[in-house]
Amino acid sequence: MTEPVRRVQDGSPWEDSIGFARAVAAGDRVLVAGTTSFRGPVLHGEGDPYEQAKAAFANALAAIGEFGLGVEAVIRTRMYLTHVRDVDAVGRAHLELFGAVRPAATLVVVTGFVDPRIMVEVELEAFRGAPAEGTAEESERS
Repeated sequence: MTEPVRRVQDGSPWEDSIGFARAVAAGDRVLVAGTTSFRGPVLHGEGDPYEQAKAAFANALAAIGEFGLGVEAVIRTRMYLTHVRDVDAVGRAHLELFGAVRPAATLVVVTGFVDPRIMVEVELEAFRGAPAEGTAEESERS
């Protein structure tokens, strides 16, 4: 029997006004919506793309944590930035978090976000069934 679609909210003010869930689990995938560094009404890392990326990814990882998943389950990331000068800073944050698991990644420069203080927004896709430890590379060596 297939598990029903499950949705998680995290309290973003846009969840109700736009009508979305922070994360949706369907089948073997968990999709995390565009996530910023806001926690409640506070924007973490204001003016610092590296800190905003770390906080946004932490928020997105917390969303997949609701399904019992961690960084090892992440198979795709998307990063949206408001300025090309921030590519290295956001890339460094991504490498620190995902360097061992190497998800498919996309980085795009956009015109802006709903709040002009936001410099970075991220999305994740996770696979429910990913091995709990190690990487594919390590499995191939075994």
